[in-house]
Amino acid sequence: MLNRRILRIKAFKVLYSCAENRDLSLKEALSGLEASCEATRDLYLYMMALVPALTAEAARRIEAARGKFNPTEEDLHPNTRFAVNGISALLDQDPDFQKLLEKKKFSWTQNDAFLHTLYETLKTRSYYQDYMNDEACSLKKDAALWQQVFTEELEDDESLSTILEDLSIHWADDLPYVLGCCIRSLEEMGRTGRWNLPALYQTDSHEFVRSLLTATYGRYQEYYNLIAQSVSKWEQDRLYTTDIILIAMGLAEAETFPEIPVRVTINEYVEISKYYSTPKSRSFVNGLLDRLIKDRMEKGIIRKTV
Repeated sequence: MLNRRILRIKAFKVLYSCAENRDLSLKEALSGLEASCEATRDLYLYMMALVPALTAEAARRIEAARGKFNPTEEDLHPNTRFAVNGISALLDQDPDFQKLLEKKKFSWTQNDAFLHTLYETLKTRSYYQDYMNDEACSLKKDAALWQQVFTEELEDDESLSTILEDLSIHWADDLPYVLGCCIRSLEEMGRTGRWNLPALYQTDSHEFVRSLLTATYGRYQEYYNLIAQSVSKWEQDRLYTTDIILIAMGLAEAETFPEIPVRVTINEYVEISKYYSTPKSRSFVNGLLDRLIKDRMEKGIIRKTV
């Protein structure tokens, strides 16, 4: 589930906390890393639980309309396609999924206003109307609808962001990545007819991120001094902690993982700098990290197998 880029970001955030709080031990840093990784899968479960929650909202609306004092013909004979969609039924009937929700105490019941607004918005979308008017029903089409919902309606929703921030400090930045994981799960459900909990780590990724964090933490002061010595006195006074951490991580990665090409390492930390540092950080991180790695390769400190 967690690829190496998001693991680098999580290690970066933990190391930033270490830089801000020098009393934070390596053991505490690793524990914080584990908690952050687990939280991403928790967010995945919570967002997948939105499927049956929104479906239940639609079903409640239908029953409420039927119970009107003077119901219309449409109220009495509604289009129930969304309210009985197969993807929601799969999740409702999956014992593993339901046990996880119960264990985590995850529920959307306290966010009925969000569900109400999302459903009202959804009904105005052309892709939803096309789905409702399509006479051909299939699990694959149900999955395709939910994929569009997760693609188009959730990432930039401010009320959803507020809900997630209130539930977990770890969830604020993970939503775009998690939505991608949900979309892949929905596509698989439409194809196979079953839900599977994604593995938290891809092959060797857990050891990778722990080793990366440990190496950077252990050599941080060395890397800090190296970075400071590589820039002018004027630039030293303007070094950003985020840039220092990214360059330190790049050096640690280059030294610790001989199988990862240098250009891959540099590109990864340049990309992270675009989102977590200053507008000028991209060129600074790229140039200085490239120079320091080349210098340490010439000295034999960094050795590559690729």
